[in-house]
Amino acid sequence: MKQIYNFRGIAVVCTMAMLFLSCQDNYKRVGEEAVKKIYPRGVVEDFVLTYTETPEKLGSEDDGSSRVMAVLSGPIRNDFEQLSFPYQTFPEGLLVEIFNEKNEKTTIEADYGVLYSKTSIVDLRGNVLIKGDDGKKLATSQLYYDRGNEWAFTQEKFTFTNPDDGTVMDGEGMDIQKDLKFLNAHKTYGLMLIKEEDKEEKND
Repeated sequence: MKQIYNFRGIAVVCTMAMLFLSCQDNYKRVGEEAVKKIYPRGVVEDFVLTYTETPEKLGSEDDGSSRVMAVLSGPIRNDFEQLSFPYQTFPEGLLVEIFNEKNEKTTIEADYGVLYSKTSIVDLRGNVLIKGDDGKKLATSQLYYDRGNEWAFTQEKFTFTNPDDGTVMDGEGMDIQKDLKFLNAHKTYGLMLIKEEDKEEKND
């Protein structure tokens, strides 16, 4: 009887060990599939992308000039255009220069960026700063720029500096045109005048 019980005990132990090893093996394979790495199709250093527009349709013998709408540049661009939802990443930051019909320039810079090709949305993160041609500035930690509609928006806290009326406004959440001429702040914390401070500094 002791031998029978010993055999049964050994069988139970072996069965449990097999189940345990089988579970370990399955978990390992699932884990490898879950963390599957995606590599870029190409990497470009010190890139410059220029987006242009031709105002009117031209005939075969017509001479016409295209207008530069935006210039995107940065140290590194990773190309993931081979995916079903293609995108590009800018891990070391990027600079976007936008030009209106009067050739006035607005710049947007950030520490990190993602450009989604199908939607023309640029996701900007880290020390995002927009500078208008008229001196206006918007600083925030994260911003989306819609290239198709020429519109930017953020849900994060921001600081907006307006030299026209000499104010600095802090808030949270904002919709903004590319040239900083129209702002729709979702929540504001108040205005701080800077003109009086400048006058006092000059008098001193």
